[in-house]
Amino acid sequence: MDMLNSTQHFLIIAWWLAFGISVLLYIALDGADLGAGIFSLFVRDHDERGAIMSAMAGTWDANETWLIVAGGIMFGTFPFVYGSAFSYLMVPMALVLWGIMSRAVALEFRHLASPFWQKFSDGIFGVASLAVTFFGGMSVGALLQGFQMDSPAQGVPTYVGGAFSFISAFSIWTGVASCVAMTLAGVLFVRARFEKNEPIRQDAARWTAVIFWLAIAAVVITWVWSAVIFDWARAKWFGPHFWIWGLFGLIALVCIDQVRRDTLKDKDFAAVMWFNGAAFILGFGMLLTMFPWIVPGTWTIWAGASPQVSLITFTMTMGGFVPVMLMYNWYQIWVFRGRISKLVGHGGH
Repeated sequence: MDMLNSTQHFLIIAWWLAFGISVLLYIALDGADLGAGIFSLFVRDHDERGAIMSAMAGTWDANETWLIVAGGIMFGTFPFVYGSAFSYLMVPMALVLWGIMSRAVALEFRHLASPFWQKFSDGIFGVASLAVTFFGGMSVGALLQGFQMDSPAQGVPTYVGGAFSFISAFSIWTGVASCVAMTLAGVLFVRARFEKNEPIRQDAARWTAVIFWLAIAAVVITWVWSAVIFDWARAKWFGPHFWIWGLFGLIALVCIDQVRRDTLKDKDFAAVMWFNGAAFILGFGMLLTMFPWIVPGTWTIWAGASPQVSLITFTMTMGGFVPVMLMYNWYQIWVFRGRISKLVGHGGH
C-alpha cells in the first residue's frame, strides 16, 4: 500500500510538472507568434503583413499543440480542477478559443482571398492575436486569485460563482502585462526572421527599444502586486528560504540583461533564446511558489488529481508523446530558422 501511495504521489508531481512545462513551452513558442500578430496591427505594408504570416507558417500549428497538451494533462490527471476551473473561466476561455480559431483561418486562407479579404484577414489575424494574449493572461491572473466552490457532504465540489467572477483589477492587469510581454517576444521574433536590411525588421528594432523597458516594468508591477495580495506568495518569497527565490530572480535578470546586449549587437536569435530563458525561469519560479496549489486557495495537486488507477493508465498511454513532441518542435524550428524578406508575403502573389 505504501508503495502504491508513493507511486501515486510521484505521478501526481510528474504530471503537475509536465502541465506547467507545457504551459511555459506554449507561452515561449506561440507567444512569439501572438506577439508578432499584435505587432502586425501597426504594420501598414500589405506584403510585410503577409510576410509575418509566412514567417510562422511552418511552425505555428506545432507551437499551439502545447496548449492542447496542457489541456489534455489537466483533463486526464486533474479532472476535478479541469471541470471547476473551466466553469470559472468559461467566458475568457471562449474568447481565447475564438481567437485561436480566427488566427488559424486567417493564416490558412489568406492566400486564397481577394485583396480586400486579404486585408480583412490581416486585421482578424492581429485582433485575434491580441484577444488570445489578453484573455489568456487575464485567465492566469484570475486563477492565481482562486475561485469559490461549494462543499458538499458527498460528491465533488463544483464552482458556484458567476460567469464574470474572473474579472478583477489584478486579472485585467495580467491581461495587459501579457500583451506587453508577448509584443516584446513578437518583435524579437520578427527581428530574428527577417533579413537585416528589411524595413520591417528595422521597425521591429525600434519597437524593441521601447517595449523592452515596458516589459520589465510589467514584470516588476506584477511581482509587487502579487506579493501584496497573495499570502502564499509572500510567505515563500520573504520566508526562511527567500534566497531560493532571489536566485530565480537573479538568473532571470542575467537573461534579461543578455536580451538587451544581444539586441544592441543584432544577435537576434540569441536574444530570442535569452528572452525565452527569462520567461521560463520566471514562470517556473511562480509554479514552484504555488506548490502544492494548482489553483491557489482552491485546489491542491493532491486533492485535484485522478484516482490512482486512472492516473497510472494515463501515464502508460500518454507519457511517451511528450519527448516526441519536443523533438519535432525543435526540428521544425531548425528547418525554418532562415531569414526571409517581404517578398515571401503569405498570399501576396
